[in-house]
Amino acid sequence: MWLTDFSTLLASAAGSPPLEITTIVLGTFILEDAATLLAAMQVAAGAVSLPLALGSLYAGIVLGDLGLYGLGRLSGTVQWAHALVPKRRRDIGRDWVSQRVIPLVLVSRFVPGLRLPTYTTCGFLKAPFFTFAAAAILATLAWTSLLFYFSLKLGTLMLQYLGPYRWAGLAVFVVILLVIGRVAAHWQADRAGKDF
Repeated sequence: MWLTDFSTLLASAAGSPPLEITTIVLGTFILEDAATLLAAMQVAAGAVSLPLALGSLYAGIVLGDLGLYGLGRLSGTVQWAHALVPKRRRDIGRDWVSQRVIPLVLVSRFVPGLRLPTYTTCGFLKAPFFTFAAAAILATLAWTSLLFYFSLKLGTLMLQYLGPYRWAGLAVFVVILLVIGRVAAHWQADRAGKDF
């Protein structure tokens, strides 16, 4: 299971800050909320330092967000992608997105399932990069700090009450988060479909 593999890799990197940083950053590319939870658990267990864990999480998540923007921007250079969206609609979308980059990025950070389509659309429609990057950094600092703090408190409780079974408790918590995210994304999609 990915959770135990990640925690084992992070535990084996203990004492080597470059390896710890690399493991956490790569973990955010796979599943950032789970990487945040696991890094917080390692901090609670004393295996990783708090500044290293948080800094690595921030760096990995922001790099991932900028990567999604870049993928959208890259797709905007492909001819068949332009054929999918007529020029007039691209121009209207570009104007609309450019005026709302900050709220779009902030909302998509907190609503499950919106990040990928929103960030790639921002890139495709050539939203101002520096505005996008600033909003992504701000949203990441807020969301990741909140989730990390909650996970750190949860990790401390799990260490205290579950001991060696804390990873099973964490796995259940991650599954609950994933299910809640999927339900929220489906609910949002259903709601958006009724609006049209």
